Amino acid sequence: MTDLRSAVERVTAPGWNGSEAECRAAFDHLRAALNTGSVRAAERAPDGVWRVNAWVKAGILLGFRLGRLTRVAGGGWPFFDKDTWPVRTLELSDGVRLVPGGSSVRDGCYVAPGVVCMPPMYINAGAFVDEDTLVDSHALIGSCAQIGKRVHISAGAQIGGVLEPVGELPVIIEDGVLVGGNCGVYEGTIVREGAVLAAGTIVTGSSLIVDLVRDRTWRRAEGQPLEIPAGAVVVPGTRPVRSGPGVAAGISLATPVIVKYRDDRTDASTRLEELLRVTGEVSA
Repeated sequence: MTDLRSAVERVTAPGWNGSEAECRAAFDHLRAALNTGSVRAAERAPDGVWRVNAWVKAGILLGFRLGRLTRVAGGGWPFFDKDTWPVRTLELSDGVRLVPGGSSVRDGCYVAPGVVCMPPMYINAGAFVDEDTLVDSHALIGSCAQIGKRVHISAGAQIGGVLEPVGELPVIIEDGVLVGGNCGVYEGTIVREGAVLAAGTIVTGSSLIVDLVRDRTWRRAEGQPLEIPAGAVVVPGTRPVRSGPGVAAGISLATPVIVKYRDDRTDASTRLEELLRVTGEVSA
């Protein structure tokens, strides 16, 4: 991928004044590589640290700049989008269950074999969705979001992306995470392996996470993303305002709370979804 990176960095460099054809060629190759998963907006190093590939995100933005508004076929309604970002075409050989009912996958994202897409849901450009993950109804996978293996994105959950600035990590959901219904994960937050977000939990980069088990709090360090620890079970909570007029008014702020870490009982309840998914594959 060295040649592709060099080509994208050349056409996205400040002050570059080459031809549009060269820009389009570099972008088309990048989009194809995103579809196969051979390049990603962010990658995990062997030490567990996630690092952004700024050149990939710069190339995705290039596609939006190059694109011209065009009519997109499908669905029975008129849709209009940039011609550089058509709807992703999936084949039977891709091994993805795209259930009928209004879902859409944008071109330029990786959807691995075994992924199940329940309608209606949406996967945006630059996203990476790994094997055996379930994207449930009314769920969103945002641009450049990185989703691991065997993840359950429950109905109504929103996984934000981070496309700009190019140097910022996108939202990352590691292997085996359960994201409950109507959850929201935004602003480059990393949810580590095996964590469980209970229904309605909202986590942003500026969230304060109260850990009742380890008697500590988790915040985003300077220049670093907020991380939800591996195996943490997080529920919606509140904390009272300690100063200012909010004290007299009895105001509380929404605060995610870690109430436990995964154990056999938690694993048994999450395993039920895996069993149902396997049963569905066999019956299909």
